[in-house]
Amino acid sequence: MGGSAFRDCARRILALIPLALCAVTSAADAQGRTRNVVLVTLDGVRTEEIFGGLDVGVLRSTVGEARDPADTETYRKYWAATPEERRALLMPFFWGQLMQTQGSIGGNQELGSRVLLTNERRFSYPGYSELLTGQAHDDVIVSNDPVRNPYPTVLEFLKRKLELSSREVAAFASWSVFRWIVEHEEGAMTVNAGFESYDHPDPQVRMLSQLQFDTATPWDTVRHDAYTFRFALAHLRTYRPRVVYLALGDADDWAHGGRYDRYLDSVARADGYLQQLWEFLQGDEQYRGTTSLVIAVDHGRGKTPADWTAHGADVEGAQNVWVAVASPDVPLRGEWRGGAVVYQNQIAASVARLLGFDLGEQNPTAGRPIDRLFEGP
Repeated sequence: MGGSAFRDCARRILALIPLALCAVTSAADAQGRTRNVVLVTLDGVRTEEIFGGLDVGVLRSTVGEARDPADTETYRKYWAATPEERRALLMPFFWGQLMQTQGSIGGNQELGSRVLLTNERRFSYPGYSELLTGQAHDDVIVSNDPVRNPYPTVLEFLKRKLELSSREVAAFASWSVFRWIVEHEEGAMTVNAGFESYDHPDPQVRMLSQLQFDTATPWDTVRHDAYTFRFALAHLRTYRPRVVYLALGDADDWAHGGRYDRYLDSVARADGYLQQLWEFLQGDEQYRGTTSLVIAVDHGRGKTPADWTAHGADVEGAQNVWVAVASPDVPLRGEWRGGAVVYQNQIAASVARLLGFDLGEQNPTAGRPIDRLFEGP
């Protein structure tokens, strides 16, 4: 090759380098910083408490006409003059730090933000299946019976796409039926749900595993959230999973029992678990700055003191849900205002998108990712 021809060839190659670098940068930007996802659900926690804290009308209905709600310990702990103050008393970490500096939340209808179920059954198994598969199946999932989910979940999809081991995708749940909900293919990942032993190398964790059987709950298929949370945290510390699902259930069960005081206390404890979880994630080299946290709910509840304990197809308000996201790739902070209605069937695709994948590969009819999470600044 002559000198002139060589120089022309070199110029063409050098001209292509910026384009190549730009393409690499764009691909990295598209993938984002998220390398891990933690999904948390708070079973049956109403939008009324998430956005407004203590509902004094409901409290009054549970203490009886002869007693002033203001004389209760619940009122003294959680009452304040405004909804913003009340919710901060109930969930000080969630509202005082997470939603202010790290994330955002949708579903406050007072601000024109709506998050709704698409399933019409409005109870747990249909709600969780919609959330995890990206689609309601009211013709197939008709009860809370422990039957294998006929549809693959986003957890299984991510395991396959990321080529993870069964320990690197894990689900810890207080309700035993999650053993069947989270997996279409049994044994695909680590699942620990309900009163189930958790084998772990730490003797203190093994002691907790035994202790769960000695601390019975009023519910045959639901253990206390305290165990579920600590098993999940131990799994994170030891096995370094990239995809984790934590399903807390105390609040829903106390609500069904009409114990508004314990329902609120369960939400407050969940806030403490979220704080411990977040502090661990931000203090760990693998998870710090590379982990997206998604928090959601399976269904709402009745809107009034007469029906707040209930949910189901005929309960108005049970279709109203909420979703919160704290991610290094999502700049939104605080509460969403206005915008298009968001549906629960969009959560699975949003979780996949945070890790750079399209859930449509697995289920072309699944809900699409939530637009406002992935819009540019």
